[in-house]
Amino acid sequence: MKTYLDLQHWPRKEHFDFFRKMEEPFWGATVQINCTQAYLKSKALGCSFFVYYLHKTLMAVNQVDAFRYRVEGDRIAVYDRIHGSATIGREDGSFGFSLIEFDADFAVFSKNALAEIKRVKNTPGLFTRRFDEPNLIHFSALPWLDFSGLSHARSFTFADSCPKISFGKITTDAAGQSSMPMSVHVHHGLADGVHLGAFVDCFTQMMEA
Repeated sequence: MKTYLDLQHWPRKEHFDFFRKMEEPFWGATVQINCTQAYLKSKALGCSFFVYYLHKTLMAVNQVDAFRYRVEGDRIAVYDRIHGSATIGREDGSFGFSLIEFDADFAVFSKNALAEIKRVKNTPGLFTRRFDEPNLIHFSALPWLDFSGLSHARSFTFADSCPKISFGKITTDAAGQSSMPMSVHVHHGLADGVHLGAFVDCFTQMMEA
């Protein structure tokens, strides 16, 4: 389900009109996320850490209004629920795009996520299903890289306003604290630093709970 933002009474209308006309309206930042408690909790639950932090990511995404906005021509759609399109790697070195539906109940989410991951792993090709709505985030994990910055391949002729969130390699310091880099790219017509900061704060709190 979606509604449309009342642009005439939206304080960021001028910002939206300015940034949406740019060839590259996306901007982003990379931050370090402490994942010590989250990793231990996922192992205690006997679940995939990837699925665990994807769920936390979507929990935070769905709590920040700007991350639920999508550009539709001259309008901004506001979706009531955002799902995850994660890249899923295969044993042959290729990967496919998934659609993992968000559910606040982790048990339900984990069951659906594992089923979708299995499906993509056993289905050849990049696009293994249709993506009819843009109410999702583009999600990826690069467990081989402890990166400090990240860019994305983009076609400027393809209309896109979905946030792009990527995670890197987990590293552990001498004190036993584990962390991993998180890169977040958002459409500047929809989100500024304050919104990105709110998302990072929300996600951090969930990972440390």
